[in-house]
Amino acid sequence: MNALQALIFGFIQGFGEMLPISSSAHLVLFPYIFKINDPGLAFDVALHFGTLLAILGFFWQDWLNITKGLIKLIKERKVTDFYQRLGVMLLIASIPGAIFGIFLNKYAETIFRGPVLIASMMALMGIVLYFADHRGRGKKTIKELSYKKSLLIGLAQAVAIIPGVSRSGITISFGLFDGLSRKEAAKFSFLMSAPIIAGAAIAKIPDLSSKIIATSTFWIAMVASIVSSLIAIKFLLGFVRKHSFNLFVFYRLSLAVFIIIVVIIRG
Repeated sequence: MNALQALIFGFIQGFGEMLPISSSAHLVLFPYIFKINDPGLAFDVALHFGTLLAILGFFWQDWLNITKGLIKLIKERKVTDFYQRLGVMLLIASIPGAIFGIFLNKYAETIFRGPVLIASMMALMGIVLYFADHRGRGKKTIKELSYKKSLLIGLAQAVAIIPGVSRSGITISFGLFDGLSRKEAAKFSFLMSAPIIAGAAIAKIPDLSSKIIATSTFWIAMVASIVSSLIAIKFLLGFVRKHSFNLFVFYRLSLAVFIIIVVIIRG
């Protein structure tokens, strides 16, 4: 892999992870369409750590308050403020994804990577996002989210192990269905992604070697992932204040059609 390809993979991870368009789908499709080698599982560590650092950095104040709240909760053994409650909700929402990840990871790296399946998921979840956005139109904040609803959103996040579903896309959709505003649904989606992304990155650390870490492409990909993730987070939070998710719905449906055309042409 050369520096340009590492840069592209980093940008794909950052924008694809934060925007509701599926980073895993794009990371599979890019090598498939342009006929280049897949970067491999070890390289995913750089990409995932990049997005994780971006989420922790962008929402550093929230994470600081959540950490303080959870420490206080352990000491006092009762929930007394919003950040304690938010920390518990994020932990609850992470459980389904962790379980699915453990048992379905091998399928995510093999069976789930077929272009037709990815195209199908891109289209299906595009439709789900459309109806969630236009049916929801809620004004609820994260403070009004219940533990039960956070678990349901966590179950939805677990399905995102299939490329094309989009972790942010499906969690934002379920947040909208529950009545969260677009901005609040997006923010909760970003916050709840951190534990899952961290788990995915840590699980792949054994595949790393000092040789891989020493390569310039590893660090180029990570930096590109951080920068693109930060840009995508800021963009989406600002964009949804005045606009619907129609742009992303159109993109998902268009890409699904394009994938099918490529598959047909290649026979």
